[in-house]
Amino acid sequence: MSFRFYSVPPWNPKETELVPDSSGDLKAALARVEYRGFKAFDRALELVSAKSPAVFASSPNDLPALLRTADQLLTAAKMDAGERAQVWRCSCGTPYAVPVALVRPVSLRCDRCGNTVEMDPSRAGAVESTIDAKTAAVNATRNSLSVFFREAMARGWPVLIAKV
Repeated sequence: MSFRFYSVPPWNPKETELVPDSSGDLKAALARVEYRGFKAFDRALELVSAKSPAVFASSPNDLPALLRTADQLLTAAKMDAGERAQVWRCSCGTPYAVPVALVRPVSLRCDRCGNTVEMDPSRAGAVESTIDAKTAAVNATRNSLSVFFREAMARGWPVLIAKV
């Protein structure tokens, strides 16, 4: 079953606002996240199965719980993002990657050709992420949901869930 989160101002229920990207990555984004003692995805499915649209959270009673969920989404995204690395290449093409946090000037011998590779941060190649495209898409969904939940609660608007 597919569903989406949305929020509306209580004084104008016809106007939909703050709709995040709720693509197929929604299940993966909510996988390790809890809301009020339930797995967030399971709770959303339960609500939307009973009634569509259904209220997922409303301010002020659900504010702390939804903010914890938003924090969990950001934490999961950071954990899955991996470390960013700077990459240097030897003249023979062999890549050498060093996590950005550990970058400092150093020289080493290439394993393949024996040439010296100067790992000078000012002459480094691009900073690359160590995650794949699917994980990046899931993390983008997590980030957009986190921002969406925070914005809805800040405005005092209920977060609704509906079948797609």
